[in-house]
Amino acid sequence: MPERLSSTDVSFLHSERAQTPAHGGTVQILRVPEDGFDYDRLYSLIRERIAYVPRYRQRLRRVPAGLANPVWVDDNRFDLSYHVRRSALPRPGTDEQLAELVARIMSRRLDRDRPLWEVYLVEGLQDNRLAILSKTHLAMVDGRRGIAIAQVMLDVSPQPRSVRPDTWVPQPGPGTAQMLAGAATDLLRRPTAAVDLVRGGMDGLKGAAGRVADVAEDALVVLRSATSPAPASPLNPEIGKARRYAMVEMSLADFKRVKDYHDTTVNDVVLAVVAGALRDWLHMRGEAVRTSTTLRAMVPLSVSTDEDSLGTPNHVAPFVIDLPIGEPSPVVRLQRIAYSMRGYREMGQPVPAPSIAGVPGFAPPTLHMLGARVATDAPSRIHNVLVTNVPGPQMPLYAAGAELIGSYPVLPLTRGHALTIGATSYQGSVFFGLNSDRDAIGDLDVLADELVAAADLLTDTVRTSRGRGRGALRAARPSR
Repeated sequence: MPERLSSTDVSFLHSERAQTPAHGGTVQILRVPEDGFDYDRLYSLIRERIAYVPRYRQRLRRVPAGLANPVWVDDNRFDLSYHVRRSALPRPGTDEQLAELVARIMSRRLDRDRPLWEVYLVEGLQDNRLAILSKTHLAMVDGRRGIAIAQVMLDVSPQPRSVRPDTWVPQPGPGTAQMLAGAATDLLRRPTAAVDLVRGGMDGLKGAAGRVADVAEDALVVLRSATSPAPASPLNPEIGKARRYAMVEMSLADFKRVKDYHDTTVNDVVLAVVAGALRDWLHMRGEAVRTSTTLRAMVPLSVSTDEDSLGTPNHVAPFVIDLPIGEPSPVVRLQRIAYSMRGYREMGQPVPAPSIAGVPGFAPPTLHMLGARVATDAPSRIHNVLVTNVPGPQMPLYAAGAELIGSYPVLPLTRGHALTIGATSYQGSVFFGLNSDRDAIGDLDVLADELVAAADLLTDTVRTSRGRGRGALRAARPSR
């Protein structure tokens, strides 16, 4: 019998609306090699590697009368050319134009009659660069049987590694009688599945907190401690269908110097930079910011519930932290955040950053998706903004000979949340991807600039470097 979707996976399908498409992705920036890079090369790469992600050749099959959760079946009409697409910017394309294209593509829902993913080759970027935008539904990536395709596309050498021949032949799907019999068997074996069906159909995911246990038991303690609603904020209006997107690159060495000088972690520094940027952004919008003002961030962390699984970070738990945006001192903001995060690290068993960075392939796309899953599955009222941070390898990686020089996450928005922020560290840089509702946050470019300014303030406290740094040169502002 084909694999049945979990209740968590089904919740992503039931909660999805035109205003809140339940997919995430990654914008990968590559340098064009001397022998060029075109659509055919990307198509061939994905055709060779798709065997590592079998879910990407499967589609949803619904059970008659909705008697059980849908199942994954092989798509006997699978057409790779439908999923691997080509786009281009008017040469010389700017990062701002790329950000606008990403916002438009990510605003559109995926076709549920086909495998739930798309990959775009974006040509025409200035400075001899190209972009690969991957887009995958949250139901596809659970970290165990389903990982993001962007994780398997890269190699440690310009010469792609050899892969075994792909002999995939679609298996015939079950007939109606088999589907009904399988549903009945599952209900007999697991009577709670009927409750999951009802719960999965509830708008707003009112039963989500009870399902977080299959992500990480420790997360229940954290979510129960956040019984009060998150503070009122301009980040939490009703949102529409259109998006804005922005990209910011900053120096990882600066973040590490701040971390070492103040005895914190890189993740603490990332959160302090976000807090400082949100503080100044709210000031510029004329919002009242008092010394006691906070914003609550959902901060998913890779954790391990037993020592044997340490180093295989497919387990992500949702943690919430109050960002002290009312605190005027950047150093005190950092120390308060570090204190809170230290308590969470003691509560759970976080996977060390080197273990995450050393995962085979390029793990950040998968881990950002897992972070988006736990945030989407948690009660929406408990946080104002989702912030993910994933360490990547600090050595060059290549896609069919093209060197990866940047990787920006694109996290989905959920109902009542107008902003998500993801950060990926790779090859000496921290790459921030900001996704927002187009109307609610029309000044996303300002927030992108404030991230750079907040990082500069913290770097200045170390007294080893001054100035705006690399981030200001690589901030891709959304079009107005």
